[in-house]
Amino acid sequence: MEYLIHLAILISIYAILGLSLNLVVGFTGLLSITQAAFYGIGAYVTAILLTSTGMNFFLSLIIGMIITGACSLLIGFVLSKFKDDYYALGSFGFNVIIYSIFLNWQSLTRGPLGIPGIARPTLFGYTFSDNLPFLILSVVLLALVYLVCHFIARSSFGRVLKAIREDDQAISVFGYNTLWYKLTIFVIGAMLAAVAGSLFASYITFIDPSSFSLNESIFILAIIILGGLASNKGAVWGAVFLILLPEILRFVGFPDDIAAQMRQVVYGVILILLMLYRPQGLVGEYKL
Repeated sequence: MEYLIHLAILISIYAILGLSLNLVVGFTGLLSITQAAFYGIGAYVTAILLTSTGMNFFLSLIIGMIITGACSLLIGFVLSKFKDDYYALGSFGFNVIIYSIFLNWQSLTRGPLGIPGIARPTLFGYTFSDNLPFLILSVVLLALVYLVCHFIARSSFGRVLKAIREDDQAISVFGYNTLWYKLTIFVIGAMLAAVAGSLFASYITFIDPSSFSLNESIFILAIIILGGLASNKGAVWGAVFLILLPEILRFVGFPDDIAAQMRQVVYGVILILLMLYRPQGLVGEYKL
């Protein structure tokens, strides 16, 4: 039972990450590969505040969102100078920079040693020390993030984002400041990713830079591509699929001496087949 609860918590965290990135990639068409950096900033802000000041988790989460938003505003402004493939390469570079900061700013982040002893959330004197209450908290935050993304997608703001995705030059002719829209959604996506980072840090009670590398950004991107771009449901289903699939493969009866390698091979083959025969993802509306 604890194993299933653990998987459900991870699905909730990665679903939040998928929803946050889907706003940028799926609805706006900006190929960002820097979401793990914002995920990490939220996690590190919460970890540092909880371990050094004893601050309440929910207050640290809000501060983490604000700091992440400020960082993403600066990064987004620089990235706005690029387009298409260069935008993706620029976001790639920022992810590497943020990861290097996590790894080398040892006086603040403890570098590769990581930050241990991160407290679980406390609300009105109740501590979410057990995994089941923590799962409920994670699902509640996931629901709130989903509602925010749903509201954005259905709003006039969301319709402009989709128009920018189709042809940003055409929409600018009608007087829309596309740079403002792109920056705004980039910051919103980063702040929502910080929510997942705070949850992750408090759940695992330990973080180090390896959790926020470029591979993590690619994994989050895979979630929304396989789940379906421009679909909030797709982001959630993508997280369910990519978290559960490797776990399911653990129970396939491969020979012990090659089990780990065969699981990776089968995992890769399934992903390739899905991309070949379902390029729009499980429930997607848009293809890159």
